[in-house]
Amino acid sequence: MDEIPTHRKFEVIKEMSAGNGSIQLLCQIAGVSKSGYYKWIRRQKSSSEKQLEDESMKKKIMECYQKLRGIYGYRRIQIWLNKTYGLHMNHKRIQRLMNELGIRTVIRKKKPYYGKKEAYVTSDNHLNRDFAASQPNEKWATDITYLMFNGQKLYMSAIKDLFNNEIVAYQISRRNDLKLVVDTLKKAKKKRNVKGVLLHSDQGFQYTSRQYHNLIKKYQMKASMSRKGNCWDNACMENSLATLKLNVCTYIRSRQLKP
Repeated sequence: MDEIPTHRKFEVIKEMSAGNGSIQLLCQIAGVSKSGYYKWIRRQKSSSEKQLEDESMKKKIMECYQKLRGIYGYRRIQIWLNKTYGLHMNHKRIQRLMNELGIRTVIRKKKPYYGKKEAYVTSDNHLNRDFAASQPNEKWATDITYLMFNGQKLYMSAIKDLFNNEIVAYQISRRNDLKLVVDTLKKAKKKRNVKGVLLHSDQGFQYTSRQYHNLIKKYQMKASMSRKGNCWDNACMENSLATLKLNVCTYIRSRQLKP
């Protein structure tokens, strides 16, 4: 009997006592104490009760998991169990039961946040690829391009008069933003009488902003826009921007070479 584990002896005693065997006699034969046997019995009952409780908790955890499509972790499930069933469970126990159930929190993909978007304003394509003008300040076109200097990108906004392809105004900035096109338009306003001028652009975010359209309205100009994704509607600016880029680059580099 000495080589048999104590818990195994207790198991045999339990089996034999079920047939009305004397526990005291069985303990003496097995070489174990009667008090030790009863302690083992109490631990077994406690363990069984805990197992039953765990199974009940697993059902409730699974209920929460399925209802909320798995997005709750063990800490939020702990709060849910408290609010729903009034249960106060240790979060470590919930984590253990989730591991036993083989369930894990579903990590939701975060939607990219691009900041608060301003309501945009668009205009019809009034120019309609009619790039000829009969007089100055009748039709203007505008666009943005970029310049490279010493590995740094600069942005250039320009406005052209379609009557003689003259650049009315241009502005250079480190940022391609609303201020760039607004400053260009303000420059043009200082040089020319802009009232009634048709100003054509693409549907870039700068040109569709309310601030830009309010400025055009204030200057009593008429906005025209290319159709979305159609670069040919503003093709009249392509050659002019290429020529302007070359001239500006030449000028800036000549300034840099001066002693």
